[in-house]
Amino acid sequence: MHGAWQVFHKDFKVFFVSPIAYIVISIFLVLCGWFFFSTFFLFGQAELRNFFSLLPLLFSFVIPAVTMRLFAEERNTGSYELLLTLPLSGWDVVLGKFLSALAFVAMMLLPTLLYAVCISRVGDLDWGPVVGGYLGALLLGAAFSGIGLLASSLTRNQIVAFIIGMAVCFTLTLLDKMLFFLPKSILGVLQFLGADFHFQNFARGVLDSRDLLYFLSVWFLAIVATHRVIQEKR
Repeated sequence: MHGAWQVFHKDFKVFFVSPIAYIVISIFLVLCGWFFFSTFFLFGQAELRNFFSLLPLLFSFVIPAVTMRLFAEERNTGSYELLLTLPLSGWDVVLGKFLSALAFVAMMLLPTLLYAVCISRVGDLDWGPVVGGYLGALLLGAAFSGIGLLASSLTRNQIVAFIIGMAVCFTLTLLDKMLFFLPKSILGVLQFLGADFHFQNFARGVLDSRDLLYFLSVWFLAIVATHRVIQEKR
């Protein structure tokens, strides 16, 4: 893991060298705050359900924007070839870049804990769904980071990587919302493939091993596919 840690340290530091990280975090927090507090006082309930209900949709756009540069930029600038000459395995490179993206997502979520603190001051907040929601948010972030990383490994163009990652994440988010016109025989299977369906269980405070297995499976398959792609390009 020493090699993965070196890659993680380099990529995580690069996030904050450019203004992109600050722009992405600012946009994410502004959108979260606006959509959450604009409806919070209308319902008059001390809960974060509205925040968690829009989080998968925001992640579908924000996380691909974070991960699009991880491989695509290095391949475009030529630094990827230099990375391959270092004594690092393919798994070191993939895991290091994935962990840097996941750490960035965790940092992006950290300020939103103030929502829970503020709500607990004005009402009786049930902390069970809050803890479950943030656990689900990290798992969802890990799954979408893996997808974004795979998209970035497929091309040297960051915009193309963003579009591919966003399209896949957006589809998984809305998949269970588009089942009303499909035959009942396949509804169960397609609903299980929807990321939002599993995430909302966490947001309700329901910890189900099937939801955990879903997010870990998406993350694992994306990471393995990314490793396979960079090995073939190597």
